[in-house]
Amino acid sequence: MAVLRFEWDSLYNELKDCTKCRLCERRTNIVIADGDPHASIMFIGEGPGREEDESGVPFVGAAGRLFNELLEEAGLDRRKVYICNIVKCRPPQNRDPYPDEAEACLPYLRAQVALVRPKVIVCLGRIAAKYVYDRDIQISKQRGAVKKAGAFYIIPTYHPAALLRKEELTNDLVFDLCTAKKLADRIEKGEEIEL
Repeated sequence: MAVLRFEWDSLYNELKDCTKCRLCERRTNIVIADGDPHASIMFIGEGPGREEDESGVPFVGAAGRLFNELLEEAGLDRRKVYICNIVKCRPPQNRDPYPDEAEACLPYLRAQVALVRPKVIVCLGRIAAKYVYDRDIQISKQRGAVKKAGAFYIIPTYHPAALLRKEELTNDLVFDLCTAKKLADRIEKGEEIEL
């Protein structure tokens, strides 16, 4: 399957009936994305939770509501960024996606990246960072470390759900969101970026 050649309509059509892994068996909705498909900043999370599965929209549960507040604090508008996940169907009991489940969905994520063509990708949490930033990531040690990959920059940071358990991580996540915004703004202005 030449996923990177998909246009939006064909990507959505392919995804709506996807049965490439066991996660399709219990889903209510496939959760593809939310936001601007031409955004300069793309956020990638792990996978949908219960509320996301019910609504078909990523980041609408408790962590999503917190994420909206943090985006606003960083000067970002949710409608002007692109938000998606590694897997598009909810893992049972919100467990981490198994490697084969993530691998089944990665071609779709690659297609999303190719279609959006973001300047900056922010990996929300260890699972997203594992598949996009570094397979051996230690999120507590590497969060905020910007890396260039092809035509875009990648920033790993905490998942908003982590803040629901450890509020002290809030400043780090907001800092990383501000870094993503500043970086995207500088790229838009044609400034040279040195890491």
